Amino acid sequence: MSAVRRKFGDEYQAVGLARCSARRERQRFVDKNGRCNVQHGNLGGESSRYLSDFFTTLVDLKWRWNLLIFLLTYTVAWLVMASMWWGIAYLRGDLHQAHGDTYSPCVANVYNFPSAFLFFIETEATIGYGHRYITERCPEGIVLFLFQSLLGSVVDAFLIGCMFIKMSQPKKRAETLMLSRAAVISQRDAKLCLMFRVGNLRNSHMVSAQIRCKLIKSRQTPEGEFLPLDQCELDVGFGTGADQLFLVSPLTICHEINSESPFFCLSQRSLRSEQFEIVVILEGIVETTGMTCQARTSYTEDEVLWGHRFLPVMSLEDGFFRVDYSQFHATFEVPTPPYSVKEQEENLAQSSLLNSPIDKKTRREQVCPLDSADTTGEKNKLPAKLQKISSRKEGLPPRALRMSSSNTEKTFSTGDLLKIQEISPISDGEDSDNRMQLEALKINAKALTQSSSQLELQKDFPGLGSPEVKLEDNFPAKL
Repeated sequence: MSAVRRKFGDEYQAVGLARCSARRERQRFVDKNGRCNVQHGNLGGESSRYLSDFFTTLVDLKWRWNLLIFLLTYTVAWLVMASMWWGIAYLRGDLHQAHGDTYSPCVANVYNFPSAFLFFIETEATIGYGHRYITERCPEGIVLFLFQSLLGSVVDAFLIGCMFIKMSQPKKRAETLMLSRAAVISQRDAKLCLMFRVGNLRNSHMVSAQIRCKLIKSRQTPEGEFLPLDQCELDVGFGTGADQLFLVSPLTICHEINSESPFFCLSQRSLRSEQFEIVVILEGIVETTGMTCQARTSYTEDEVLWGHRFLPVMSLEDGFFRVDYSQFHATFEVPTPPYSVKEQEENLAQSSLLNSPIDKKTRREQVCPLDSADTTGEKNKLPAKLQKISSRKEGLPPRALRMSSSNTEKTFSTGDLLKIQEISPISDGEDSDNRMQLEALKINAKALTQSSSQLELQKDFPGLGSPEVKLEDNFPAKL
C-alpha cells in the first residue's frame, strides 16, 4: 500500500477529511450514524395507538427505560403477591397463634409480612426450602397459589422476551458496516458518476446485501405546490443488478449521471449553491442470526467532492488479499471537467453540427429552389401533346441529348425541346390547333435561346452585346 500511495502521491494531491470538518453544517434529515432527525408532535388522541402495540413500544424504548420497567414490574408484582399472602394469614388469625400440632394454619411458619414475602419468593422461584408450605385446610391459599403461578409465567415471558429481542436486535451489527464519510464525483468509463464506498468489518457475510439511494431535496411544482424534503430515487444499478452486493471487501457504489439522473444539470459551480441530501441505505441478512440488518448514512452538498476519487485499499499479500481500512475514507484529486452532463452534451452536439458536411444536392436546392419550381410549373402548363413529346426525351439516345446547349438551365431545356421536335416530328394526321401551338412554342423557344445566348455573350464580351452580333456563331456545330 505504501507503493500505491507513493504512486498516487506523485501524480495527484492526497486529500484528507479536514476539508469536510471546516465546512458549514446544516440541519440533516438523516445523521451520519443513521438516526433520523424527525420528531412527532401534537398527536392528540392518536397517542393511544402506541398502547395497542405495547410490546413493540416497549422494544423501541431506550435501554434505561427498559431496565426501569423491568425492575418496577417485578418489584410491584412481588410486593402485591406477598401482601395477598399476608392478608390471608391475617384474616385467618395465623399471625397471632402458635403453629403446632393443635393448630393447622393456611401457610405454615408465616408470622409477619417478611415471612409472607419469603414464602412468595420461594414459591415463585421454585426454590422450596421446606420450612414454609401451604396446607390442605386453606382453599383460598390454593386458589392464590394457582393465580400466582399463572401471573408469574406471563410476566416472565413478557419481560424476558422483550429484553431478549432488544438485545438481539441487529442495530449493533450495523456498527461494523462502514460507509465513506464523503461522496465523490469523477469520471468512470468516460461517464460522469457519483460514487461512495461501503465495507464490512466482520468476517461473517451479509447475505443478500442490497444498496439503495434517495435524494432528499425541496422543490416546487409547476402548479405552485411546495414539496419539502421531496424524495427521489437514485439509480445505482437496479436494471443491471449492480445494487446486489457481494460484500466481502470494500466496494465503490456508482451512480451514473445521465439525462434521467437528478444531477443532469449539476456542475462544479452549481454544486456550491445547491441544497440537497443523499441518503444511503445498506441492508442485508446477518449470516449468524438470520435477522435483517440496515445501515444508513447521508451526504450533504458539502460532503460531495467534485473531481475526487477514492484511494485503493486492496493489496495482494502472500496467499490472501489485505484490506487497509486506514485509507477507507481517503480521496485524491483527479482531472474532471467542471461542466454538467447537460452542458457537455450541448457542446458536443454543437461541435458535431459544425463539423458535419452539407450535401451538395441540398445546398443546390437551397440556392435555386425557384428554378426547379418554375421548371416543374412550366412542364405542367404545357398541352397534353407537348407533355407527351417532352416525356419522350428520356427514351432518346445520349447522342441526341448531347446536341442541346449547356450554357444555362433554360437554354439546355429549350434546346433539347427543339431537337426532340426535329427528331420526332408530329404526324401529318394531327389537327391544325396542335400545329399552331407547336409553331408558337418553336418561336418562343428560339426567342428564349437567342436571349439566353445574348446574355452569355454580354457576360463574356461586354463590348459585343449589340443586337448586330450574330448569335448563331456561338452555337455548337450540330445546331
